[in-house]
Amino acid sequence: MAKALLGYVGGSDPRLLAEMRRLQQRVQDLESELVRIQAENDALAAAASHDRIMESMSIDAHQAEPALT
Repeated sequence: MAKALLGYVGGSDPRLLAEMRRLQQRVQDLESELVRIQAENDALAAAASHDRIMESMSIDAHQAEPALT
């Protein structure tokens, strides 16, 4: 498998090597994009969770009972 990844089959064809470098760069770019999108998704999920918690904790003024004194 490593030989196939390195373009070893049949020798070092410059076109194959260039294509392999291009594909490796593309994979790195996609991995970076995936990490960025996952971080963004985590931040959005945390914000949504925080908003739900805050909404559940809020007290409607019409439902509030008067304080005992």
